Amino acid sequence: MTNCRRIARTFVSQPTLEGAGVRLHRAFGFAEAPLFDPFLLLDDFSSERPEDYLAGFPWHPHRGIETITMVFAGLIEHGDSLGNSGAIGSGEVQWMTAGSGIIHQEMPRRTGDGVLRGLQLWANLPAADKMMAPRYRDLAAAAIPEVALAGGGRVRVIAGELAGARGPVADIVIDPTLAVVELEAGAVFSHAPAAGHAVFAHVLTGSGWFEEGEGSRPHGAGTTVLYERAGEMVRIAAANGPMCVLLAAGRPLGEPVAWRGPIVMNTEEELRQAFAAYRDGTFLDHRPRGM
Repeated sequence: MTNCRRIARTFVSQPTLEGAGVRLHRAFGFAEAPLFDPFLLLDDFSSERPEDYLAGFPWHPHRGIETITMVFAGLIEHGDSLGNSGAIGSGEVQWMTAGSGIIHQEMPRRTGDGVLRGLQLWANLPAADKMMAPRYRDLAAAAIPEVALAGGGRVRVIAGELAGARGPVADIVIDPTLAVVELEAGAVFSHAPAAGHAVFAHVLTGSGWFEEGEGSRPHGAGTTVLYERAGEMVRIAAANGPMCVLLAAGRPLGEPVAWRGPIVMNTEEELRQAFAAYRDGTFLDHRPRGM
């Protein structure tokens, strides 16, 4: 019989103000980051009120991390110091490796119905790769494979391999798995993550069960389920209606974290150096373009 992972802890998203005044919900962040290693933060910026998000995230730096922005509805215009610019629309993903340093902006725009739905996930980089060259990947919706599930539902695979499909994002240091799982009422989804990898599921809509056994209970929208590291399989079962879940896994780094705002390093001295470089104009290893 397959040994399913059990729930280690659950977290309920909390209202947070970020950027130039964006109202969002934080699933986990600074205080919980050691538990989610190699992941640092997950924000849900969904809203039906443009005044909640139009202030956006003007030009700001990042170093030492990767940011993954997933848009399910609406539009976010972006630009960065590498000269990349464009928009992320419904079903699209931006995977940005800040590495040694990048400056960018993300500005949500009002669309016809005013609805914006999406997530941003931060993944840490190990000390050996924190100063790697920054890079940027823009994934169109058509580039993300989608697999129909026999029990009812579908999986869209952004990174890693699930349900027989491999995501288009590869060559990522933490060997991540990232997918959006949609289940119909009563459907069950199972996945065998790599041994020892950290695994969490964040409920976007609906509710469902995340472990087997007596005493288990369903968890609903806005809840993040962190699995134990032991066990061969994770299992998600939709409750009385459809549900949608972000499923993420990655190789833990087990390194010290020094984190202040948009920069994440390993020591306080590295943080001091990064912010000093930003102030004196030597933060970037490339010539700024498009700013």
